[in-house]
Amino acid sequence: MKTLSIDVRRAEASDARAISEVHREAWTQAYAGLIPHKALTQMLERRGEAWWRRATRGPATLLVLDVAGTIAGYATIGLNRARALPQDGEIYEIYLRPEFQGIGLGRRLFGETRRLLKSLGCNGLVLWCLEDSEHATRFFRRHGGLDLAEGMEDFDGVNLRKIGFVWP
Repeated sequence: MKTLSIDVRRAEASDARAISEVHREAWTQAYAGLIPHKALTQMLERRGEAWWRRATRGPATLLVLDVAGTIAGYATIGLNRARALPQDGEIYEIYLRPEFQGIGLGRRLFGETRRLLKSLGCNGLVLWCLEDSEHATRFFRRHGGLDLAEGMEDFDGVNLRKIGFVWP
């Protein structure tokens, strides 16, 4: 019997290529048809391997979900940027490759991000997602998120509503 290793760890510069692939695949699946094509394409092109290599050294903490040596997902976390909300921490991004979704790995990565923020002294957290991203909103509600804030995000002149989910 083989044991499958699943690990959530801090990203390293050598993970940049794989993270950029996860980003492209996950964002294409999640946002095609929601975010205007031109804006989405520009966002994907801007975040290539070099961008992610710099992100491993940036101010936000970048985590990867490593499944038997394959980067299956990533999350970025740090301090809450929405000063009007009292939560200390924020999950800026959390994404999985489409083929790794629906089998509990998102729950694992999400749980680890929450534990890390708590261990860093953050009381509560906020996470923003597009209101029309049904898969994401369902996931965050199912995991205890309360949609207590809202805002707008401009994508190439198209304004989309976003929801701020909070956890105490």
